[in-house]
Amino acid sequence: MAALWLAGSAKNDNTGILATVALVYLSFSIVNADSKAVTTTLSTKWPSTPLLLEASEFLAEESKAKFWDFVDTTQEIHLEDHEETNISYYHYILQKAGEFLTPVQANLLKFALSLRAYSATVQTFQQIAAEDPPPEDCSAFVNVHGEKSCAPDRLEVLLQGALERPKPYLFKGDHIEASLRTELPVVILYGEIGTKEFSRFHKLLRSKSDAGRINYVLRHYVANPSEEKVLLSGYGVELAIKSTEYKAKDDTQVTGSELNATVINENDPVDEVQGFLFGKLKQLYPEIKEQLKELRKHLVESTNEMAPLKVWQLQDLSFQTAARILAAPTVDALMVMRDLSQNFPTKARSITRTVVNSDMRKEVEEHQQYFKETFGLHPGDSALFINGLSIDLDLQDIFSVLDLLRNEARLMEGLHDLGIQGDELHDLLKLNVQPADSDYGVDIRNPAIYWINNLEMDSKYNTWPSNVQELLRPTFLGVIRQIRKNFHNFVLFVDPTDESTHELLKTAEMFYTNDIPLRIGLVFVVDHSDGADGLKDPGVALFRAFNFVADELDNMNAFQTIISMYSKVKEGEKLAIEHIIGTLEKDFSNVEVTSILGAGSAYDRNRKECKDYYKQSGLGSLPIALYNGMPYQREQLDPDELETVTMHKILDNTAYFQKVVYLGELNNDQDVVDFIMNQPTIVPRINSRILSSEREYLDLSADANDGVDDYSHFAFLKSEEKSAAVANSISYLSKRGMSSREIYDDKYIRPLTFWIVGDFDDSSGRQLLYESLKHLKSSNNLRIGLINSPSSEPTKENTVIARAIWAALNTQSVNNAKNFITKLAKEETAKALAEGANIMEFAVGGMDNDGFKKMFETLNLDFILSHSSFCKDVVKLKGGQRAIISNGRIVGPLEENEVFNQNDFHLLESIAIEAAEKIKIKIQMLAVEEDLASDLVMKVDSLLSSKSKGEARIDLQFFEGQSSAIKLRPKEEQVYFEVMAIIDPVTRDAQRLSSFLLVLNQLVNVNLRVFMNCQPKLSEMPLKSIYRYVLEPEITFTASGSFASGPVAKFLDMPQSPLFTLIINTPESWMVESVHTSYDLDNIYLKEIDGGVAAEYELEYLLLEGHCYDVSTGQPPRGLQFTLGTSANHEIVDTIVMANLGYFQLKANPGAWVLRLRKGRSEDIYKIYSHDGTDSPAGTDEVTVVLNSFKSKIIKVKVQKKPDKMNEELLSDGNAENEGFWESIKRGFTGGPKPEELKLDKEDVINIFSVASGHLYERFLRIMMLSVLKHTETPVKFWFLKNYLSPTFKEFIPHMAKKYGFQYELVQYKWPRWLHQQTEKQRIIWGYKILFLDVLFPLAVDKILFVDADQIVRADLKELRDLDLEGAPYGYTPFCESRKEMDGYRFWRSGYWANHLQGRKYHISALYVVDLKKFRKIAAGDRLRGQYQGLSQDPNSLSNLDQDLPNNMIHQVPIKSLPQYWLWCETWCDEASKKRAKTIDLCNNPMTKEPKLEAAVRIVPEWQDYDQELKQLQKLFQEGKLNGLTHSRTDDVTSTEDRVPHVEL
Repeated sequence: MAALWLAGSAKNDNTGILATVALVYLSFSIVNADSKAVTTTLSTKWPSTPLLLEASEFLAEESKAKFWDFVDTTQEIHLEDHEETNISYYHYILQKAGEFLTPVQANLLKFALSLRAYSATVQTFQQIAAEDPPPEDCSAFVNVHGEKSCAPDRLEVLLQGALERPKPYLFKGDHIEASLRTELPVVILYGEIGTKEFSRFHKLLRSKSDAGRINYVLRHYVANPSEEKVLLSGYGVELAIKSTEYKAKDDTQVTGSELNATVINENDPVDEVQGFLFGKLKQLYPEIKEQLKELRKHLVESTNEMAPLKVWQLQDLSFQTAARILAAPTVDALMVMRDLSQNFPTKARSITRTVVNSDMRKEVEEHQQYFKETFGLHPGDSALFINGLSIDLDLQDIFSVLDLLRNEARLMEGLHDLGIQGDELHDLLKLNVQPADSDYGVDIRNPAIYWINNLEMDSKYNTWPSNVQELLRPTFLGVIRQIRKNFHNFVLFVDPTDESTHELLKTAEMFYTNDIPLRIGLVFVVDHSDGADGLKDPGVALFRAFNFVADELDNMNAFQTIISMYSKVKEGEKLAIEHIIGTLEKDFSNVEVTSILGAGSAYDRNRKECKDYYKQSGLGSLPIALYNGMPYQREQLDPDELETVTMHKILDNTAYFQKVVYLGELNNDQDVVDFIMNQPTIVPRINSRILSSEREYLDLSADANDGVDDYSHFAFLKSEEKSAAVANSISYLSKRGMSSREIYDDKYIRPLTFWIVGDFDDSSGRQLLYESLKHLKSSNNLRIGLINSPSSEPTKENTVIARAIWAALNTQSVNNAKNFITKLAKEETAKALAEGANIMEFAVGGMDNDGFKKMFETLNLDFILSHSSFCKDVVKLKGGQRAIISNGRIVGPLEENEVFNQNDFHLLESIAIEAAEKIKIKIQMLAVEEDLASDLVMKVDSLLSSKSKGEARIDLQFFEGQSSAIKLRPKEEQVYFEVMAIIDPVTRDAQRLSSFLLVLNQLVNVNLRVFMNCQPKLSEMPLKSIYRYVLEPEITFTASGSFASGPVAKFLDMPQSPLFTLIINTPESWMVESVHTSYDLDNIYLKEIDGGVAAEYELEYLLLEGHCYDVSTGQPPRGLQFTLGTSANHEIVDTIVMANLGYFQLKANPGAWVLRLRKGRSEDIYKIYSHDGTDSPAGTDEVTVVLNSFKSKIIKVKVQKKPDKMNEELLSDGNAENEGFWESIKRGFTGGPKPEELKLDKEDVINIFSVASGHLYERFLRIMMLSVLKHTETPVKFWFLKNYLSPTFKEFIPHMAKKYGFQYELVQYKWPRWLHQQTEKQRIIWGYKILFLDVLFPLAVDKILFVDADQIVRADLKELRDLDLEGAPYGYTPFCESRKEMDGYRFWRSGYWANHLQGRKYHISALYVVDLKKFRKIAAGDRLRGQYQGLSQDPNSLSNLDQDLPNNMIHQVPIKSLPQYWLWCETWCDEASKKRAKTIDLCNNPMTKEPKLEAAVRIVPEWQDYDQELKQLQKLFQEGKLNGLTHSRTDDVTSTEDRVPHVEL
C-alpha cells in the first residue's frame, strides 16, 4: 500500500521520487494511442439571465428589506459604463450582496449562482413582460393600470385616472416595495437592475412610494437578452456498458466531435491512476511534468481495457473499495471515493488486489447491525443526514437541498448570534418546537347546556353495564360499546330560526332513538335583550316553549315537542310563531300559551346565559356541533356527513378511553366528563387567531446593544435591530415578584414571555393589559412586558398612563410595580386622571414614591416614539392597534372591538408552553442568570419556531467509527453543519453522493462522518456504468477572467473497447432532449471515433404535476382534461387525468400560465371547485400557476360536476349506454360487438405509435414507416415517443413527411415519480410502450396501432385498425408455435406462465391494436400501472416488461388474439407460413444471436430497396442543408390545413 500514495511522500525526497518515476516509466513500453473522451452539457432553452438579477432573487428569499437594499446599492455603478471582465462583474455582485449576508449565506449565494438556481425566476418575469408586451425600443418601462411608457416624466400623466382603470394582477413572487395599499394606484416597473434606464425610474418610484402615493412593484425585464444559454448543473450522466449479445449498432459512419481542448486538459486535483495521485505529483515536481504525463497515459491504457472478472474476484469488491478509500489521507478520501465509484468498471481489476483489514470488516458489521435497527438500512443501502434531517437525493433535487442548507444556516447563525455554539447549538436544533396538531375544545360543564339525556342516570339505559372496565372486553371490530357512562357527549349550538336546525335536531333524535351511547345537549342562541317577545320572535318562542315543557315534564319530552314543531314547517319555509303555538295548544290544551311565550314569561331562564356561553366560547358562526367539547368542521355538519363523522369519533375515542382505563388513569369512581374536561386540550375559550397555523414571528437574534431611550438613534436601526433594542430595554412583570434582584434560583426561568402591545392611554389598550395581568396571577411560567402603540402623536398630556407604567417598571420592585399598574389599568383610574387627579394618589403601599415621582416627572417621550416606530415598522401595526407577542410570535393586529380576555391568554399559554419548556431545559444547562435566561428562551423559541419546519431530526451522536469511517472535523469557532453519510462505495448512490459531499465540504463548514456500509459476497459486477455528477461549488473562470465553459460532465481517458449508452439523470421535474449531436448516443463505440463525443442536451420543459379529485365522490375524475396556456392563447398544452392518484402532468417553461378545463366535455360537465399550490387566491375560476423555479411544482385541484350534469360520465358517448365493466369483460369472452364500435375513425386516419432509440432502430423505424405507406391509400398519422429520439431523426422527419405525405406527432410523458422507476434505458422504453397508453394520446384518437420499429409491413394496416376486437380493449398476436427447433426456448409452455395462462396463448408485443375508448372506459391503463407497481418491486419479475405485463393481466384486462398472419417472425414461425405474413418482425434469435442488420437483409428481400430509397432522400436532404435550401423544421406536428393540431408548448 505504501507505493500507492506516492504523492504523499515528503518533498525533500526528490531523488527517490524521480528515480521511482524513471524506473516505472522505463519499464513500460509506451503505447501512443489517443486518449478518447465524452462530454455532456445541459442548457436551458431561454437566454442566459444576468447574475446580478439572480443574486437579487437570492436576497429576496432572505427578506424583502434585503432585496430592496440590494437594488438601491447596485444603482451606484452602472455596469455598462465599465468594460469589465466577467470575473470583476462577478466579484462586484458578491461584494454588494455580501453587505447583507452572513459568511455562510454568502458562500451559499456563490453556490446558487453556480447552479443558476434563480435563472428560472428571472425568466418568469421575462415571460410575464413578454405577455404585457413591452413598448418598442425600450429597455425599461412602467405599466400603470394597463397604460405603459418608457419615459419617467410621463408617470404623472399615467397616474391620472389610474384607479378608474382595472387593477393589474399581482403574483405571489412580485417585489412590492412597501405593504400593498388598495387605495393607491399600482405602478409596475419592468427593467434590468444596474442599468441607467432602470435607475432613473427606480429613484422616482422609490420616492413616490415612500411618500405614500403609489404601490411600487418591480419585475425583471432584460431588453437585450444574451446570445448564450444557461448551462445547468445538478444532474448526473452515466455511460452504461451495453450488452453486445445481439449486435444493435448501425453501420452508417458518423464522425466524432472536436472537443474543446480546455475540457480535456484540465486536471482533477486528485487524478488518481493505479494509486499515483498525478494532480499532486505535478504540483510537487513540476520539472518532470512531461514524464509524468507519459506515465499517466500508459497507466490509463493498461487499466482501462476491462476484461471480465472471475466470480471469486467479485466477492469482496465492496469491502476492498472501502479499504482503498480509507487507506487514503483523510483530506483526499472523498476524492478517492468519487474516483473509484464513478469509474468503477475501469478500476475494479486493480481494486481486487487490495487487502481488507479484519478490524475494518468487524467494525463495518457492528455498525450494520445498528443501521438496521435504527434506520432500517441493509448492507449496500445508503443514507445522508444533514443536521439530523434525512436527505434522499433520489427524491430531493439539489435546488431543494440548497433551500434546506439556507434554512439550516439561518437557524444555526441565529443561535450562534445568541451566544450558543457547538454541541449545545446542535442540541437545540434537534428540538421539535412546532406545535402538535392537537384539536382544542371548550368546556361543556356549563349550565347553559340543556342535556336531553344522561347515560348514567336515565332508566332507558338501566340494562347497560356501568363499569369502565367493560371497555376492555373484546368485541367485533366496529361495534360501538354500550356502557352507562357519559364517554361521548354531543352538543349542538343552534339558532332555532335557521333552516339547518331541523335537520341537525333530527340527526340528534336519530342518535337517541337508535340507542347510540351519546349524551346529547342543546344550546339555544336567541335574542338576549330584555324586551324580547316570544309572540313576535319564533326563536325566543321556541326557547320558552322548551323551558315550559321541560319544567312540566323533562328535557327529553321538551326535545320531542320541538321536533314535532319543526315537522310542521314545510320545505322552503322557516319556523314561525304559529308552528309553536299550534303544537303547544294540541299537547297542552289547558294552558294559556301567550303567558308562556309573551314578554313577562316565567319560562325565560338561561336565555342570556346561553348567548353568553356561546359568545364566551369563541366558536364562530352558527350552527356548531361539539363532540366532547371539540368543534366539528363546517363541512361535517351536512346531515349525511354528521352521522358518519360522529360514529367515527365515537370509535376513534373508544380506543383512547381503553388506553386510559388500561393504564389506570380513569377508574369507576371518577366522573368521566370531569376527566375529559380536565385534559390540557380543553380550554375555556377557542380563539381561531391563536390556533391559526399561519404564524408570524419577530427576528430577535440580532445583537442587542441599543435601547429605546434615544429615538433619533432608534429610528435609523434596521428592523431586526429595533426588535433587539426593544427586547433589551423591557422590564418584566411576573407572579410573586420573583426576579433576579430578589432570589437566585434557576427554577425561576420563565419560559414564556408575552409582550402586550397597545395604547395604554386608551380604554382598549388598558382592557388588554388588565386581562393579561388577571391571567398572570395564575401562571408561574409567564412574564409580561409592555409596549406602547400610541393612537395619535404622543404628547405629555396624552401619555400619562404610559409614562407612569414605564416609570413604575424602572423604579419599583416587581410586586409593587404589578399592583400599581393593575390599578392604572382600571377605567375609574383613567377617568380620575383625565379629570385632573394627581398620579401619586394611586400609589400602592411599599412603593418608592420619590424614585417613581422623580422619574415620572423627568421622563421624555423618546421611549414612546421608539415603541411607536417598532410597532409601525416591525410589527406592522397602525397607530393604537393592539397585539400580543408571545415568545416572538405576533398575535394580531386585533380588530377594534375584538375580545381578547383572560381565557385567550390561557389558551395562548397552553399552546406555547410545550416548546418553551423544552427550550428552557436546554438553556438551564448553560447556567445563565435568570432574566437573561428567560430572554434567551424567548429568542431561541422565536428563532426555532419561525425557521424550523418541524421535520423529525435523527440524533446522530451514537458512536465513532475508528477504522471504517471517513471523518472531517469542522473549523473551530464557526457554525458547522453536522453531516453523516452511510454509503456502500460500489453503488449508484455512492457515485452521486461522493460528488455532493465534496462540493458540500468546499461550500460550508462541516463535521463530516462517512460510514462504509459494504455488501459481503457479491456475485455480479456491482456497477456497470461510469458516472459523473455535474455540480460545482462556485462559477469558474478562465485565466483571462472570462466565464469558463460552464458545468460539463467530462469522461476523460475512456476505455475504447466497450459499447456505451449515454443516460442523463435529471431532477424529476425536468424534461430534457438531445440536441446538436450527429453521433449515436445509444451506441457509443470510441474505438471507431476520432477525437471524442460531445453530447448536448437542452432543458425542453419544466413539469407541472398535479392531483385532481371530484369533491362529490372523493374519486379522481378519469378522462378529465386540463389545458395550460396564457390569457391570449388558452390551449398550448393539454393533459388527461389518470385514475391512479388523480395524477396529471403538463409541460411548460418558466412563466405565469393559466390552467383551465379543456373546452368540450370536460368544461361542459365539470367546474373547478378549489385549488391548492397555485398562484391564484382560493375561489377564483381562473387558476394561475407560476413556474419560477427548477424545483418540482405539484398542485392539487378539486373539481365538481355542474348541477345539471350530475349523471353524465366523461368517458362515454352522449348516446352510448354506460355499460358496466363486467358486461364489457363478458362480451370480451363471448364476442358480440356493439354497432358503434365498428364505425370508422372520425377522420379515417390510421394512427400508428412507435418507439425507437439509437440510430440503428431509427433507421429501422423509417423503413417500417415506408413499408406502411407503400401498402395503404388511407391517410396515416405516426405518433413517436419523443423522449429518446436523436436530433438527426427529429431534423429529418419533417422532410420525409413532406415527401411521402403523412402526418406525425411527437408525444412525450415523464415517468411519474410515484410509479416505480426503471434504471435501464431499454426497460424504460418498454415501460412507455404499455404503461401510458391512456394519457399519451388526445381523447379524439379512438384507435391506435403499435408497430415495432424493426417490423416490415406487407399489408394495408387499415384492415387491422378496423378489425373487431370483440369487446376487448386491445388485440395482440400470439407467439408462433410452428418452428419446432425452437421449442426449448418457449418459456411460456412451462413453469409460471403455463400455470398462469391456463391454456390461453402468450402474446408478443411487437404489434398490437388498442381501442382507446374501451381501454380508458374500463380503466385498463390504471389497472396495468397498479399491477406493474406491485410486480416491479421484485427485480426478477417482468423481465420483458412490455410483453409480460399485458399477458400477466390477461384475466383482468382481456386480450383479443389477432390472427397469426398479422405477425411473422423467423425465430418462432416456420418458412411455410411466411408467404401469408402481413408483417414481418425481426425478433432476436436466442439460438443464433444473428445481428439485426444481417437478418433484415437476409429475411426481407424488399428491405434493402426501402433502405436505399431512404438513403437517397437523406443524401438530398443533407445536400440541401449544406446549400441552405432546406428549412429544417423540428417542431412536433405536421398537419393538414383543415385540422387543429394538438400542439406542444
